Formats: sequence, structure tokens, C-alpha cells
Amino acid sequence: MAALTFYLYRLVKGTPAINIFIGIVIIYIIYSITETLKMELLSRALGAFTGAGVFALIVVFQQEIRKFLLMLGSTNFTSRKGFLKQLHFFKDDTDTDHTAVDQIVKACEEMSKTYTGALIVIKRDGSLDFVKNSGDEQDIVVNSSIIKSIFFKNSPLHDGAMIIEGNRITATRVILPVSDNRSIPQRFGLRHRAAVGVTERSNAIALAVSEETGQISLINNAEFETFENLEDLSIRIKKHLE
Repeated sequence: MAALTFYLYRLVKGTPAINIFIGIVIIYIIYSITETLKMELLSRALGAFTGAGVFALIVVFQQEIRKFLLMLGSTNFTSRKGFLKQLHFFKDDTDTDHTAVDQIVKACEEMSKTYTGALIVIKRDGSLDFVKNSGDEQDIVVNSSIIKSIFFKNSPLHDGAMIIEGNRITATRVILPVSDNRSIPQRFGLRHRAAVGVTERSNAIALAVSEETGQISLINNAEFETFENLEDLSIRIKKHLE
């Protein structure tokens, strides 16, 4: 139970759902205390509230539940070791380090200046095989110059997304699922909708560089953040990858 609670916390950390999660934990603790102290009236009221809240939770956490079920069926979740990695009991060998993040941010900064469109997906815990297999397999050390050359408009690899796992570029020309979320601002095109789509179906994070405005967007859990200060972007990515 403790392990599951910890995993759910990791899943909603950094999203608006974290406040709801904390509230649920507090209510459960209060309910347990009232049960222990035999405070029947308060315990009964909290019990009724908890029972009715189950249906509300399914609605509120539908995105997180969907993501959890997708991870449950992913290839690296089916083994015991993979399961423990998902819970962060082991460090994944494919964790992206700070040097790689700095190279990614540097590439995004330079592509922003030249209005070069780009879409980069950075793996966290869950498998990205469900999208990775749609592209061209690669095994390239993350480097800002390489990233820029791949997304150069005349490059045969510039269409689609790039997948980064650990310190390596593992796929290019990847086709991502496009989100049908109507709350996405109309100014965002297909590239940004694809970035939202992959973060709806996995716990990866995505970076999108607009070829129209040069704006850099970080997408996590289907939510956008835009950055003018690249140091802030680097700090935010590193925090998401902790």
C-alpha cells in the first residue's frame, strides 16, 4: 500500500492533481484516526464522503489513471526490476544527466533564433516503444550540433519527433499521437498537439520549438510552459527528470 501511494505521488508530482492527492491523503489519515479513537459519528461521515469520492476521483484523475494503465502494459514495467525502477527504488541507466540537458537546451536556443521547428521527447520512467517504433532507430550521443543538424529543414530526418533516452538520441522521424484536447490554444499547431499527445500517454516530457515564432515550449503532463530565459528552462527540465 505504501509503495502504491508513493508511486501515485510520483505520478502526479508537478501537476495540479498533486494538491488533490495531498488532500485525499490528509482525509484518509483523519479517517484512520477517528476509527482508532472510536469517534463513530465523524468516522461515519468521513466514510460516506470517502465512498462518494471514489467516483469523483475517477473523473479528476482520469488522465493519471490512463497513464498508469499504459505504463502497466509497457515492456519495461512487466519485469520485477522494471517495476522497481518505476517506483524509483533503482536508478534507471537511461536517466538523462545534466550535461545532456544542457546540450538539448543549447540546441533549442539556437534553433529558436533561426526559427527552426523542432520536437524533442525526453524519456523518464515509462517505455516509449509505442511511439519509438514508428521512426528511424538511432544511437547517437546527445549533442547540440547533432540535434540542430537533424532538425535542419533540408535534413531527411527533420520531419517528426526525436526521442532522447538517457544521454543518447534513440530515434528520429517519430510519429507521435496527436492530442484532441480542445483546451489547447489555437495558436499551437500540429507539432505542439503531438507534444501534448505523447505526454498524455506517457510520463515523458516534450520540447517544441515553433518555426513561426521561435518560441520554446516545455510540455509535461499535457501542460504547456513557455520560456524566454533558457537558464529557467534548463532548471525546469532537470527538476522534471529528478
